[in-house]
Amino acid sequence: MLLHEAISIVDLVATAVFAVSGALAAAEQKHDILGFILFGTITGIGGGTVRDLLLGADAVFWFEQTRYLWVCLAAAVATWFMAPLFHSLHRVLLWADAVGMSLFSVLGAIKATQFDAPMIVAVGMGVMTATFGSMIRDTLLNQEPVLLGPEIYVTAAVLGAACYTTMQSFAVPDSVAIPVAIAAAFTLRACAILFDLRLPKYAGPDEQS
Repeated sequence: MLLHEAISIVDLVATAVFAVSGALAAAEQKHDILGFILFGTITGIGGGTVRDLLLGADAVFWFEQTRYLWVCLAAAVATWFMAPLFHSLHRVLLWADAVGMSLFSVLGAIKATQFDAPMIVAVGMGVMTATFGSMIRDTLLNQEPVLLGPEIYVTAAVLGAACYTTMQSFAVPDSVAIPVAIAAAFTLRACAILFDLRLPKYAGPDEQS
């Protein structure tokens, strides 16, 4: 019961962090407070919504648990007042995204395993939960989605989800598997931000010759 409650709290924290990142993206483009709320909510619940629809859940999670909507609203409004305090909105956005991605990559995989999804599907659901909210946000803001950028982002989400599902297959307790998987995803993404780590790009025939 304590672990279940802890997962619920982490889920709300992840939603709040992603909502903040959505609101910060709105701040970069000088939107009004309704824009903050819109993009905060889309980012906070977008990935989980797509996940639940694909998993065939009886209802999307925020239909039955409206506290997720209230968390998004509160986070977006708080960001409206606090955004002027940040010297670099983009830098804060990167780190908020990193935290949210790390948490959601594992939480999405957990949700998929509750539906008895195969390991590869659980990893995919973790990645989807971690990335689709920000992808929808960036697309609506007419920006290149962060997951399509050159920096390591999706790879970190894959690492987090894969770490969790792998440890679960070896019967590692969730009390160990969850924090280790979250830490793995965040560490890789943090290194990508700090050291500009990138996956190699495809070199076309002209570049190879």
